[in-house]
Amino acid sequence: MIFLQLAIYGVLGLTYLGLALGYIPGLRMNRATIALVGSAFLIALGALNLQEAWQAIDAKTIVFLLSMMVVNANLFYAGFFQRSLLILLSLTRSPLGLLMALTFGSAILSAFFLNDTLALIFTPLTLSLTQTVGLNPIPYLLAIAAATNIGSVATLSGNPQNILIGSFSGISYLNFSQALAPVAVTGLIIQIGLLWLLYPDVRSTRPCQLLPTGKERIFRPLFNKTLVIIIGLLIAFAVGLPLAESALVAASLLLITRRLKPQRILNKVDGNLLLMFSGLFILTRVIQNLNLLEPFTHIVSSPAGLVGITAILSNIISNVPTVLLLEPLIPRDNQQLWLLLAASSTLAGNLTLFGAVANLIVVEATAELGYRLTFWEHLRFGVPLTVCTLSLVYLWVQ
Repeated sequence: MIFLQLAIYGVLGLTYLGLALGYIPGLRMNRATIALVGSAFLIALGALNLQEAWQAIDAKTIVFLLSMMVVNANLFYAGFFQRSLLILLSLTRSPLGLLMALTFGSAILSAFFLNDTLALIFTPLTLSLTQTVGLNPIPYLLAIAAATNIGSVATLSGNPQNILIGSFSGISYLNFSQALAPVAVTGLIIQIGLLWLLYPDVRSTRPCQLLPTGKERIFRPLFNKTLVIIIGLLIAFAVGLPLAESALVAASLLLITRRLKPQRILNKVDGNLLLMFSGLFILTRVIQNLNLLEPFTHIVSSPAGLVGITAILSNIISNVPTVLLLEPLIPRDNQQLWLLLAASSTLAGNLTLFGAVANLIVVEATAELGYRLTFWEHLRFGVPLTVCTLSLVYLWVQ
C-alpha cells in the first residue's frame, strides 16, 4: 500500500512538473499528452476507476469550448477577423492611434471569441502592418498579447478558465461582465500607458506616410449567415440561457452548410486543448480524493490570499490547471472569490512570456515571420502591467 501511494504521488508530481514545463525532457510530449498519460497511469494505479474518471470530466465546459471553436472557425473562413482589423485601422493613421486601435480592437474581439484565437490571427496581420509602415513591431505585438488576455477578463466566453468558472459557479453572463468589464477597460488603459512610457516611438500622433488598405477576402454568404447566428448567440448569453447549450446550437447551425467542407472547420478545432482539459479534470479529481489541497483552504478563503496563490500557480502550472486545482476550495455561493479567481488567473498570464498561451502564440508566430520577442523584452512590460492590474482587480472586487 505504501508503495502504491508513493507511486500515485510520484505520477501526480511528474505530471504537474511536465505541465509546468510544457514538455518532458527527452520525449516528444506536449501538455495534452502529459495530462492524458498522467491520468491513464493514475487510473491504472487505482487512484480512481474509469467510471469515476469519466464522471470527473465537466461536460458543459468541453461542449462550450468545442462549440466556440466551431464558431471561431466559421468567423475565420468568412473573413470576419480580417475585416474587423481593417475597420479598426481605417480609424487612425498615427503610431499611437494604431496602438490604441489594436489594443482595444483585439481586446473587444477576445472578450467574445476566445483570446487564443485572436492572438493567432492578429499576430501576422500586425507584423505585416508595422513592416509596411516602417514601425517597430515589438510594442504592437506586446499590445496584442496583453490585450487579448486583459480583454478576455470581461466575459465568460473570453477564455477557457472563465468558461470553467462559469460552469462551476453559476454566475450569469451579464453579472460576470458587469463586475469585470470595468477592470478590463481600466487594464487596457494601463497597458497603453506602459507601452507609451517604454517605447517613445509609439507616442507620435503624426499620420504614417503609408498605411496599407489590405485586400478583404469576404465570403459573403458565409459571412452573413455566421453574423446572424453570432448575434443570436450573444442574445442568448445576455438573456441568461445556458451557455453550453446555446453555443452547441449555434455551432450545429453553422455546420449545416453547402459552402464549406466539414474537414476545413474541424481542422480548426483544437483537439489538444480539449484533450488537455479532460486530463486535467481527472487529475483534479485525484487530488480532491487524496485531500491534498487542505493546507490551502485558509489561504484561498481571503481575497488577498486567493489573488496571490492564483498568480503564483498560474505562472508555474498555467491558469487552467490552477483554476481546476482551486475550484474545490471556493464555496459555490461566494461570487466575490469566483470573480477574483477568474480575473487573477487571467491577468497573471501577462507576468512572463510563458504565463499564457496567447503570449506563446504571439512569440511563435513572430519567430516564424523572422522577428524575435525576447523573454526580457516581455518581462519589463509584463511585471508592472501584472502588478497594476492584479492590484486593480483586488481593490475593485470587494
